[in-house]
Amino acid sequence: MIVPEETEPGSTVDPGPMRYDCVQVLEGLMSQPAQQIRFCTSRDGTRIAYATCGVGPPLVWIGHWARHLELDWGSPIWCPWLSLLTRRHTVIRYDFRGCGLSDREGVEFSFEKFVEDLEAVIEATRLGQFAFFGMTAGATAGMTYAVRHPGRVNHLVLYGASFRNRLAGRPTPEQVEEAHARLKVMELGWPNDNPAYGQFFTSLHIPDASVEQSGSFNDLVRRTTTPANAVALLQVFFRIDTTEIVPKVRCPTLVLHARGDLIIRFEQGRSIAGLIPGARFVPLESRNHVLLDTEPAWQPFVAAVDDFLPVIPGTGDPVLDALTVREREVLELVAQGLDNGTIGTQLYISERTARNYVSAILAKLGFNTRAQAIVRAREAGFGREKPR
Repeated sequence: MIVPEETEPGSTVDPGPMRYDCVQVLEGLMSQPAQQIRFCTSRDGTRIAYATCGVGPPLVWIGHWARHLELDWGSPIWCPWLSLLTRRHTVIRYDFRGCGLSDREGVEFSFEKFVEDLEAVIEATRLGQFAFFGMTAGATAGMTYAVRHPGRVNHLVLYGASFRNRLAGRPTPEQVEEAHARLKVMELGWPNDNPAYGQFFTSLHIPDASVEQSGSFNDLVRRTTTPANAVALLQVFFRIDTTEIVPKVRCPTLVLHARGDLIIRFEQGRSIAGLIPGARFVPLESRNHVLLDTEPAWQPFVAAVDDFLPVIPGTGDPVLDALTVREREVLELVAQGLDNGTIGTQLYISERTARNYVSAILAKLGFNTRAQAIVRAREAGFGREKPR
């Protein structure tokens, strides 16, 4: 749902027809957890639409730019991704500037602006530590954020990532010509009803998609943004170079990349995994830049992500399990013996806010002292981690 008091007045969704099976759309919408869409303001005044849904530890997800907060759950491309990530996490995602429900008119595009948008969303959602999942350009923004804000990202997942794109550094004449050709096809084909234009873009991203999946992706791309914005976005993406950033990443990192990816070559992902100390690399047997849940590589992908991302398991204690995600994070640190000031530092909240959380936890547990809460929490399995 969109929160009324914070929505952009006059925001609309293009009502154009979607060609894929409406049964799948309804199934996706029926399985959708409660979603709230809000707006925040980036440093330059651009309004960014973001959504929160799911239950569990916080996970910031920057997916492909061709997405839309109000349409993703009805998409056979993105609904499986959302279902996967929201079943164990509270997922925070947002529309790129110039796309979806975010501001589309008079928007300036640059890689630095993308990072500022990410910072604005994180500030608006008041996150302390969190996991981050970035795809393509979102992955480079996530790596940059993790380096600039050490300690905030506790787990980093990079999918289809690159550190030096096709026009970064000193591209060859052939690379420049190919990039310009791709941009020209998009510029001409975006408003054109000729399916050949849309199929060109889709075939590069999901060459092994079914007719239904291809049709849905074509439609979603056109409803995401304007031709001018799409070209401007790609011009920035093509020039991204984070060569100096990647080796500075210090949080636990999982890198996944499709061997046959036609957008970001496999060697880019493998190189990133080699540059980040201790990173785990998982190659996926696929040609699709956007992995589909109907292909064999989906299950190994799910297993790798589930194994890597942290969760807060159930304790079997209905009172403890009824605590909010943040309260359980605080209780974990209480069980480790940390004081309110240290808890505040760990979670990037004030000491006073940490004290208020502890008071709320004691009230819910029916205890008067911190020592009683520690005993109860440790019996349930909290406090086993070493204090950071």
